[in-house]
Amino acid sequence: MNETAHALGASATFWELIERRAALTPDRPVLIQDERTLTFGELRDRCERVAAGLYELGVRPGSVVAWQLPTRLETALLSFALTRIGAVQTPVIPFYRDREVGFALRESKAGFFAVPGTWRGFDHTAMAHRLAAEPDRPPLVLEAYEQLPDADPAVLPPPPADGTAVRWIYWTSGTTSDPKGVLHTDRSLIAGGSCLAHALRLSADDIGSMAFPFAHIAGPDYTVMLLLYGFPAVLFEHFAMPGALDGYRRHGVTVAGGSTAFYSMFLTEQRKDPAVKVVPTLRLLAGGGAPKPPEVYHAVVREMGVQLTHGYGMTEVPMITMGAPDDTVEQLAETEGRPPEGMEIRITDEDGKPLPNGTDGEVRLRGEAVCQGYLDAAATRDAFDGDGFLITGDVGRLQESGHLVLTGRLKDIIIRKGENISAKEIEDLLHRHPDVADAAVIGLPDAVRGERVCAVVEQPAGAGALSLAALAGYLRAEGLAVHKVPEQLEVVDALPRNETLRKVLKYKLRERFA
Repeated sequence: MNETAHALGASATFWELIERRAALTPDRPVLIQDERTLTFGELRDRCERVAAGLYELGVRPGSVVAWQLPTRLETALLSFALTRIGAVQTPVIPFYRDREVGFALRESKAGFFAVPGTWRGFDHTAMAHRLAAEPDRPPLVLEAYEQLPDADPAVLPPPPADGTAVRWIYWTSGTTSDPKGVLHTDRSLIAGGSCLAHALRLSADDIGSMAFPFAHIAGPDYTVMLLLYGFPAVLFEHFAMPGALDGYRRHGVTVAGGSTAFYSMFLTEQRKDPAVKVVPTLRLLAGGGAPKPPEVYHAVVREMGVQLTHGYGMTEVPMITMGAPDDTVEQLAETEGRPPEGMEIRITDEDGKPLPNGTDGEVRLRGEAVCQGYLDAAATRDAFDGDGFLITGDVGRLQESGHLVLTGRLKDIIIRKGENISAKEIEDLLHRHPDVADAAVIGLPDAVRGERVCAVVEQPAGAGALSLAALAGYLRAEGLAVHKVPEQLEVVDALPRNETLRKVLKYKLRERFA
């Protein structure tokens, strides 16, 4: 990390980070959306005025403010205005509806709720008023989103000075049960963003992009990187190909990504005209949030002519490891990168006993970027071991170089006739098959075997029909052990995914095909 970024990274709070960057490069752009641009100086000044307007509406240090807003300049202004006040903010993904949103409002005891009005055909204001009518401490609905509150910053108290206080509540996806409220501090989010910035080694000449919801944990993660290095990002309120390509090209984006699904969408566009680079200025794809098959890495480098670095993070720890541009090809293709200084990774057996490098086990984490726990005290107790390590539920191994290889989730381990089978191992092989565009492998209940292996695949346009026998023959030829070969094949038009980083929702596949 360069000296300026290192000094900024020592900031105690988000607001201090904003102030320091604004003082260094006030006229450089930080956020770009369509034809609108916000500079670092404007970010600081406008956030202070929005903060004053919120203060006059009753928002105080420690007030809990929920917001369910799309990726817009106004969202960033509102969020960082809340950091200026020292409020506790709880971002909610814009695609969530009454059940998830109501749960978040109740659990967080939000006193305020900011909504975008009608967005993409859904009336968020009407939903907010439905939920606010419930008897338990209804929040004040902030409807003036198109015109943010504005007032003289003279009314504001001093900005917060303690970066270790909980001021962020993020929500896990809640795909199998109610979501969990994850408690973060300014310091934990700054630590995560610093890791990302250090690993990617970007410069002030780069132009980044946010194609994911700003309400995702990746929002502050990415913004920290912009503040540390002083370069801008292009915001996409709704990411869809090929429509988004104009924004990437027009603004000269050099760094793009989000997750594996995003890489695949870029590849699809590149393949429409292999001779012409799909985004001429693009030099790096980077992301995380979902497994990356090695073949996707090789295809991006080979066909798009750009580098791809992939990382490992979660709502509880926004950045754990990241591939670096100077890693070897094998490390970039086969691993999730290395952790930064200050992030400890321990691989353990089922009893929490540390295992040696090269041995698969459960991944546990300890470091400054790790959350403070959950709103639910019982969930917090269950999530940490006696040494203070977060128990992730992921399975992987550490190489001697410090690179982490993820091999799956504990719940993705298929136990067939007493033998453990990694779904990811089979998925990586399936991604190399020419008639497979994407794949998910799941275990399904089986009276004889305990579980049977089921492969669910999407096929590319124009591909021939795929049979179970042909697929099994391919996997055996690739060297897959016979007991791991799928006994069931399901071909679907599209794998079910969430709306944030387009992660495959395996629980829906299990429900459908059990």
